[in-house]
Amino acid sequence: MEKTQQKKHTRDCMVCGKELVYFEDYKEAECIYCHKKFKSNVNCIDGHYICDSCHSMDAIGLIESYCRETDKTNPIDMAIELMKNPSINMHGPEHHFLVPAVLITSYYNTLGKKDLIRKKLAVAKMRAKDIKGGFCGFYGNCGAAVGTGIYISIITGASPLTKDSWGLANLMTGTSLITMANIGGPRCCKRNSFTAIAEAAKFTHEHFNVKLYDYENYNPICSFRLKNRECLKAECPYYTSKN
Repeated sequence: MEKTQQKKHTRDCMVCGKELVYFEDYKEAECIYCHKKFKSNVNCIDGHYICDSCHSMDAIGLIESYCRETDKTNPIDMAIELMKNPSINMHGPEHHFLVPAVLITSYYNTLGKKDLIRKKLAVAKMRAKDIKGGFCGFYGNCGAAVGTGIYISIITGASPLTKDSWGLANLMTGTSLITMANIGGPRCCKRNSFTAIAEAAKFTHEHFNVKLYDYENYNPICSFRLKNRECLKAECPYYTSKN
């Protein structure tokens, strides 16, 4: 099938909207869009498979374009605006780029250095591509948390050979993961993204004396619960039954 002939579903299987099935063993699967073959441990109950690149193709361009142009400084508000766009799926690897993208944009807009955003976003996009879908459950390392490490690494110029910045980037990822782990699973890309952004804002304020937004007094209310079959409901810090 041609991609243009299909209706895109924004949760579960993008092709048919049916539930995704995850399994431990990897098997060869052909992406229904690009027709490339991959080793995968997920498909929908009807056997459809979409690779990470095709899954997030439209979303990545949207995120990058939005962040290049916006003058906003609140990363949570940016994330919610982006998430409401149909190009952003309920779950998916696009969130691995969304998190560092809004944080980078927030940081440099807050500092009045908008001219640096385009270059920094390009670096974040390349790094985020290496984070596979399902990273949270299969690798014990949520992609949104890794996104906060990417953010700190980029703004500090960290590399495998630096000292203090290396430590800060890893501490950032670890801090995000601990908070996510204490909330518990199953995965929710919205919940984890909100948590990652909040932790990164606290970290930025503590270590760089830059306040991205009023994180002490602003807790977002999630409006995506009806799209998430595995929603934690009252156990999620962003849940409300009113939307």
